Amino acid sequence: MKCIIIDDEPLARKGMELLINKVDFLEVIGLFPTALEASNFFSKNTSVDLVFLDIEMPGLNGLEFLKAVPINAQVILTTAYPQYALEAFELDVVDYLLKPIKFERFYKSINKARDIYNSKDALYGVERTEEDFFYIKADRKFIRLFFDEISYIKGMKDYVMICTDHKKYMTAMNVGTTFKQLPHDRFARVSKSYIIHIGKITQIDTDFIYLDDVDIPLGASYKEDFINDFVKKNLIGR
Repeated sequence: MKCIIIDDEPLARKGMELLINKVDFLEVIGLFPTALEASNFFSKNTSVDLVFLDIEMPGLNGLEFLKAVPINAQVILTTAYPQYALEAFELDVVDYLLKPIKFERFYKSINKARDIYNSKDALYGVERTEEDFFYIKADRKFIRLFFDEISYIKGMKDYVMICTDHKKYMTAMNVGTTFKQLPHDRFARVSKSYIIHIGKITQIDTDFIYLDDVDIPLGASYKEDFINDFVKKNLIGR
């Protein structure tokens, strides 16, 4: 798994790099002293699997970075401040490590990230096929869901709730990993926590997307791409 480290403290970056170098399935490909520099990196590079992110940094802090920059990677927060934990998990992070970080706690966290990473191809989560459906594991059963039955998917920490036309299913998967398994001509990620089926949209306004009787928030950092990719190209002109 390819990793980057974002931390304004040089000793903290070096310490995290030393921890990562002890693990054979992790590789550091970037170290950044500010979230802004990391943001510029993400605009040109999509090969990151895991981000170790500090919270208290000058300029753009770690939580602001997560809210502002759409990144298709897992995130482990590294901080000396425990008070941000609740807000952090609402942003779909993998784990929250308190400094100073012990190797045992670090290793538990990265194994959790590796399990999520490997689940992209594992049958216990979401399996993509060449057909018009996929399988999920829910309620100790493998359930086939057709793509066009799905209205939206909501992230809930280490799980997603898949809402179909008839029923809701919970499965152990995060939003980013789930989105990778879906056909991107039919599904759009519109916030940190939501994926929607484009064909189910009835209305769109500045802050929400409406799917019949469900209002889905449209995240600020996802709005421009969504409008360009799915609205403007289908807009009838004069």
